[in-house]
Amino acid sequence: MYKTILMPLDGTPTDRAIIDHIKELAKLAQSRVVLFHVATGVPAQYHGSDAAGKEIDEDSAYLAGVRAEFEALSIPATAELAYGNPAKEILLWLERNECDLVAMSTHGHQFVGDLVFGTTAIRVQHRISVPVLLLRAK
Repeated sequence: MYKTILMPLDGTPTDRAIIDHIKELAKLAQSRVVLFHVATGVPAQYHGSDAAGKEIDEDSAYLAGVRAEFEALSIPATAELAYGNPAKEILLWLERNECDLVAMSTHGHQFVGDLVFGTTAIRVQHRISVPVLLLRAK
């Protein structure tokens, strides 16, 4: 059913909810998981894939660690690091690649918080035709 699952991660404890959920789902569905993170710091915004520094190193290490968790369970996983605006980069990835499900954790802002902060999940879910699983972090 879900051959490929795109899992955007923001590198915060909020990710844990979707990571743990997708581990179980991917095992059951025999899915491949694409771990996707967008670096948003100043170097990433201005230098894109040429960006370097602490943020890029930490983001790469974070993705490698999560990938290792999936691989330890024999779940095929790849990790991709993008640069810039998270919603825009997720949408670009989806234009260039195929997946059967986008799975994301949300911070759980309510209506006013969403208007003020503008969540990546909301920006993505309203612009794609692929099913979206949103899991609110505790």
